[in-house]
Amino acid sequence: MAKKGLGRGLDALMGSAPVETKKTVKETKADKADSTEKKTSLKSKSSSTAAVSLPEGIDSDANGTLWVDPKRLKPNPHQPRTTFSEEQLNELADSIREHGVLQPVTIEDAGEGSFYIIAGERRTRASLIVGLEKIPVQLKKYSDEKKLEIALIENIQRADLNAIEEAQAYYKLMELSGLTQDDVAKRVGKQRSTVANALRLLKLPEDMQDSLTNGQISAGHARAILSVDSPANQRTLFGKIVGETLSVRKAEELAKSLNEGRVVKPQKPVSGNEDNRDPDIIALEQKFINALGTKVSLKGNLNRGSLVIDFFSRSDLDRIYDILIKE
Repeated sequence: MAKKGLGRGLDALMGSAPVETKKTVKETKADKADSTEKKTSLKSKSSSTAAVSLPEGIDSDANGTLWVDPKRLKPNPHQPRTTFSEEQLNELADSIREHGVLQPVTIEDAGEGSFYIIAGERRTRASLIVGLEKIPVQLKKYSDEKKLEIALIENIQRADLNAIEEAQAYYKLMELSGLTQDDVAKRVGKQRSTVANALRLLKLPEDMQDSLTNGQISAGHARAILSVDSPANQRTLFGKIVGETLSVRKAEELAKSLNEGRVVKPQKPVSGNEDNRDPDIIALEQKFINALGTKVSLKGNLNRGSLVIDFFSRSDLDRIYDILIKE
């Protein structure tokens, strides 16, 4: 009896498995069925909970697609693009009017029933033009670095950024995440030289950056200006590019001349467009162009006439004001 008791004690101590009986097998099958039923019930409850936990303003259809009123969407705070072509938006609106929004807009909850657009601001703007009340969305959560990276890559792939916007986006990405130019180039699928050349544009004075943004000068013109050593000569070259509508090649030649200390003469007019004004007027007009760094038109003679000074942005006007008034 002692041995029998000791055996039971060892079984209890070692945790020996009980012998499975037919009844146990039957109960196991029943348990499996019950477990399956419970899983189905839990799955149903889980889906119900997921639907309930959606942020205010988002609806889900039978296919699980999320929908939101585009009026609830706000621009990505790290959106690199600041200008949108009205013509291109209207073309996209026509496509959406006919086919709908085919690719969901990626958004992030901003609280109080509003959302940040991480990718798809053009689609959102075009949907508002059409007057859509609901558009498909993907709800996600990103770090500031990732928001910028996604917006940057989306816009670069579509070639939607102007040169300054692209440069500012690279700079922000480097600043936010401590990336090198090599790292940024890999992230966005560009050559390192492309990123480096873009970043150099940020060394231009603000008014020249504005001129590049609005198309008054090209990126080639900007690089020619940056190749000039002296800031004063950079201003001279910029004025000649704008005042004389120089080609990039001519701007590069003048940049070289300025660096070598050679005197830069006014460009000769193209055959058939000769300037028959008084040479003194032409020379004086060029001096205004060099001094103000913008297009200047001097009409009349040395005794009577008009002086027209062009500006192309508010910062450009402020700069000219500083030259003429403050100085």
